[in-house]
Amino acid sequence: MLLAVTAVADEGSLGDNQRIASNHLGYELQYRVYRPTATSAEDKLPSLYVTDGQWYLSQGNFKSILDQAIDTGVIEPVLVIFLDSRNPDKLEENRRNSQFMCSTDFASFFAAEFIPTISREQPVSSTREDRAIMGLSFGGLNSACFGLMLPKLFSGIIMQSPASGKHVDVVRELYEERDVLPLKMFMSVGTKNDNLRAAKRFRDSLEDKGYDLTFIKVKEGHDWQNWGPLLDDVLLTFYRKPE
Repeated sequence: MLLAVTAVADEGSLGDNQRIASNHLGYELQYRVYRPTATSAEDKLPSLYVTDGQWYLSQGNFKSILDQAIDTGVIEPVLVIFLDSRNPDKLEENRRNSQFMCSTDFASFFAAEFIPTISREQPVSSTREDRAIMGLSFGGLNSACFGLMLPKLFSGIIMQSPASGKHVDVVRELYEERDVLPLKMFMSVGTKNDNLRAAKRFRDSLEDKGYDLTFIKVKEGHDWQNWGPLLDDVLLTFYRKPE
């Protein structure tokens, strides 16, 4: 972690859960939106879409990290959409395993329903250069999938501990087969039971292709002691203010 999380003068707002009905998925999803302080309707903020958003908020303390980074001026203000992977009517039912495995229905939900809704309702930029997707484990794999499936919508691809090894290898081979896409990428992995070998193979392939990739390896496992301390690294990689 690069930033010490302390009390801030101006906290951003985290909205209540909102629902969106998806024709492509055939069910409703819920999400929350973080808006930086002093945001106006005329702003065109960059947007960060976070899968497994409920965990990033409850276990990753991501709102406090955002508040600190924006309040201290080290990053540009960014609007963050936390998409909940659970059934909003039955929270013990998590849909992530069916959503995150390069699902065409999930990609279509983002392209045709979710991003247009956020663009209508929130003060965000409409350009792909200002839009990023982030996730952990299978959600990290989903980010990699979206780089291939939705390159006209996302330029920022953030993968924390992409899993599992065999699935990462399949996606890696797809990147090797494709021409280089205009993507900026962040990948992190732990050294303890965290798909390290597959992640390093993926890193090597991306670097050989010439991708703009930030790769971080930490001495942690497949858990929040790995992912949480790297959230400020993610923010600084994509939203650092010019000095």
